[in-house]
Amino acid sequence: MKRPLTIILVASTALAVMSLVYFLRVEWFLLAAWAKVIASTGFLATAISVGALQHRYGRILFLGLLLSFAGDMMLISASQARFLLGLGSFLLAHLAYISAFATLGLSRKWALISALPVLLSAAVATLWLTPYLAPHLILPVHAYVGVISLMVIAAFASKGAGASTLVVVGAVLFFVSDLSVAAQRIVVVDFPTLIFGLPMYYAGQLCLALSSSQSSSQ
Repeated sequence: MKRPLTIILVASTALAVMSLVYFLRVEWFLLAAWAKVIASTGFLATAISVGALQHRYGRILFLGLLLSFAGDMMLISASQARFLLGLGSFLLAHLAYISAFATLGLSRKWALISALPVLLSAAVATLWLTPYLAPHLILPVHAYVGVISLMVIAAFASKGAGASTLVVVGAVLFFVSDLSVAAQRIVVVDFPTLIFGLPMYYAGQLCLALSSSQSSSQ
């Protein structure tokens, strides 16, 4: 693993995320779009730098990262159509992550233990969001919440089978960060949830990207 390069990429991604948050807060949307492209490219480059493409787990995980990148690009726009496309891209990303985690092995015990808190959190989130959803968004959003919940459970199950802790940290950060997106794009709360949601999202993706450095034997 090229550690100096990886450190530079992680630091560059963090700087781009801080810039993204700032540009969004001051409504410099063109600069925010470029910062988002750089930040999302950062987690792709980080995965490559630690050898993700050299083994099965890393390649499947990288597919999920690519789909997440596509989702990020879709969500640059505020249009409903782009939102749905982005939601679909992220849903496919979570399916890729689940497939990647499965290559590491899945512990039934850890899956059952994690299922209750994860599904309870998902149920609360669904009840919170549903009154704010337009009719055509109800099914896609409910499906997305279900799939991301399964992704988090699969992450815990893979940890139980010996996977890196980075897998669980990345999955949980992704899950929580999505509540920020929902608050901003669906519920439209006054508090700027992006100031913690975006850093959590990118930290989660970086954790998943870095987890491939510890799975080279897969």
